[in-house]
Amino acid sequence: MTAFEAPVDDILFSLQNVAGADQLPQWDGDLGPEIIKHFAAFAEGVIAPLNAPGDRQGCALENGYVRMPDGFAEAFAQLSAMGWQGLSAPEEHGGMAQNALVAAAVSEIFSGANLSMQMVCNLVPGAISTLRRFGTDAQQAAWVPKLAAGEALSTMCLTEPGAGSDLSRIRTKATRSGDGWVIDGEKIFISGGDQDLSEDILHLILARTGATEDGIKGLSLFLAGKRDAGAAVTVTRIEEKMGLHASPTCQMAFAGCPAELVGEEGAGLTAMFVLMNHARLDVSLQGVALAARAHRLASAYAAERTQGRRADGRDAVLAEHPDVRRMLDEQRCLEIGARGMAHVALVEMMRGTRPALVEFLTPICKVFCTEAGISSANLGIQILGGYGYLTEYGMAQTWADARITAIYEGANGIHELAIATRGLRQAGGAGADAFDALIEELTDHPAILNLRDIWRQARARLLEVEDPAALAHDFAQLSCALFHRAVCARIAAVGATPEYERLLDFALSRHLPVSLALLDLPATMAAAS
Repeated sequence: MTAFEAPVDDILFSLQNVAGADQLPQWDGDLGPEIIKHFAAFAEGVIAPLNAPGDRQGCALENGYVRMPDGFAEAFAQLSAMGWQGLSAPEEHGGMAQNALVAAAVSEIFSGANLSMQMVCNLVPGAISTLRRFGTDAQQAAWVPKLAAGEALSTMCLTEPGAGSDLSRIRTKATRSGDGWVIDGEKIFISGGDQDLSEDILHLILARTGATEDGIKGLSLFLAGKRDAGAAVTVTRIEEKMGLHASPTCQMAFAGCPAELVGEEGAGLTAMFVLMNHARLDVSLQGVALAARAHRLASAYAAERTQGRRADGRDAVLAEHPDVRRMLDEQRCLEIGARGMAHVALVEMMRGTRPALVEFLTPICKVFCTEAGISSANLGIQILGGYGYLTEYGMAQTWADARITAIYEGANGIHELAIATRGLRQAGGAGADAFDALIEELTDHPAILNLRDIWRQARARLLEVEDPAALAHDFAQLSCALFHRAVCARIAAVGATPEYERLLDFALSRHLPVSLALLDLPATMAAAS
């Protein structure tokens, strides 16, 4: 199997040249790259070698406790000792206080090296942000230093049997007990619900404090520590999954679990969205990382695998065949474009001047980047042929790991609906207006501006229909295609290399992934596609 190599140069080019990180006062053009390169070396040498064996071994539930695969605890101890768990935590709590862009680069590299381990570790930044915004001084003092030091990891306990994407159906109940609260109920699909890496676990739990008929307004956010809760929190099962075998996805039971309210009673979803929004951009980068990994595996194989003859009669390698070249180009185009999209959104978030734009871009990135990871891995399997179907070459694991990213942290269909509803109507459509302007800021390429005109017509059509749900998928895919092509044009303009020019041409030559029903303008759509 091709060893993992962190795409550091691609990441830095995308952050600084494409997304404009170097224009931000928070970005240190010397320190940021050094931190990223330092983590890359650690990931390549320590984390990545555990990926395949960890996937084969998986996790085990023994006497109610989760045992992680061999080597994971030792690697996490090194990760924590080097301060990586506190990368974005404030200095007063023992962290490095690095910005979101450095953290994003580290997260992408972590995901590409070992997504299962990243899944267990990388809810910590979101948990710290949630506590800093909504937690009391005492809660912050008790938990943020432990999270930053790696003494504790975090979970996000939302989903329940019968209450997946519809959080209004949550039944887990929080009741007052003296000066505190106790929680009773069951949660499922909890990543890292238990593990033997950290001494403690911070469980962030969405529970009902109001009546069932109150829906999401009756939900509040609570925290509970594994160590303090004791037998009041139990893992009843580890799910047997298609991928992410080294990441324990747990069913958990809370029975009289002592807990503390985080933020205001009844405002749990508002607090939880801080954690969820961090997770959604993080999952976007997981998709990018897996797209990159799939391309590296496929390109290395295709460059060496002899297959057929060239026109001059000499042996040919796979990469010389036009159909394989097409698939490799598609993988690379998906990777660099998706990365650029995520980085543009992150730089906008850091800039802080257009929050409505960030809110509009987040679901677009989640949809496109996760589907890019799946598509790239699927293409990789095809390029490797029968060997792609074998586990020893790594592509099968890459595909199985990538497949979940379009489902967790909000199924992509839900994000597509959000783009076509809230995205177009909230605050008078400010997010959509800013997205419209962003396209022209990225490029003046005529073909892309023509596509933006088509997007404008689609936007107007959705504002006219009574129920946009039936057109939501097509509109979201059109928005994704427009953003991706604009970013690819930006990459080609600032990179000015034959590869980037070729990939832009490739992106522009693809058919639009929408139906004509979206616009009811067959001639216009046919000309654009």
